[in-house]
Amino acid sequence: MLHELSSLSPFAVSYPIIIPHSSSITRRAAIIISVKIKRTRTAKDYIILGIALTLLVGGGYLLITIFSPFFATQFIDPKNNETTKVLQKTTDEFHPENRIYIPAINVNIPYKTGGAEVLELTAWWRKPENGNPKEGGNFIVAAHRFQIGPTPQRTINNSPFYNINKLKVGDSITVDYDGKRYEYSIYDIYKVKPDAIEIEERTDQPRLTLYSCSLGGSFDKREVIIAVPK
Repeated sequence: MLHELSSLSPFAVSYPIIIPHSSSITRRAAIIISVKIKRTRTAKDYIILGIALTLLVGGGYLLITIFSPFFATQFIDPKNNETTKVLQKTTDEFHPENRIYIPAINVNIPYKTGGAEVLELTAWWRKPENGNPKEGGNFIVAAHRFQIGPTPQRTINNSPFYNINKLKVGDSITVDYDGKRYEYSIYDIYKVKPDAIEIEERTDQPRLTLYSCSLGGSFDKREVIIAVPK
């Protein structure tokens, strides 16, 4: 079908303009545009969906990793856990590895001398010249409160003193040193600033000093636990 258009001006010359059927053009254009939009939208949708899923899974995994020490220690029975069972089984044995046991928070880890790199592996025996369980003085052990790792289990392993704030006066701490076992009882708990070096000074009386950063980080206060031989 053809349509004839003419100017309404009396001084203009009228020319017929031939236009194909408008509905035919509309249908073809709509199909072409629809196909293009559909193809473009499908590609974008896959990309957006992939990104969204990656962020969702990655974010969820990160949250699980961060909170893994919290979830892993919420239902600890201070009198019946892995650490208490180990201590019950090894009372009369020779103890070749230097280890520290804190039953109340289910801690059972070795401690070593060296530099700060020790903290990435286990507990750090600080300033051994200032004391040890056998000779007395100030026996000082530090460990991470929280240190994120690549997996939830590594994060738990890297954060042995995560629950140090839950310890109470009277709680027991057991130390294996140089083949023998030593028992301590907590008698003081307090916080200090990061530069409070006095907690590492040698003491006349034998004692065990445990400390770690608060959950606020290395620039926040230190949680300090003082225990004496039983």
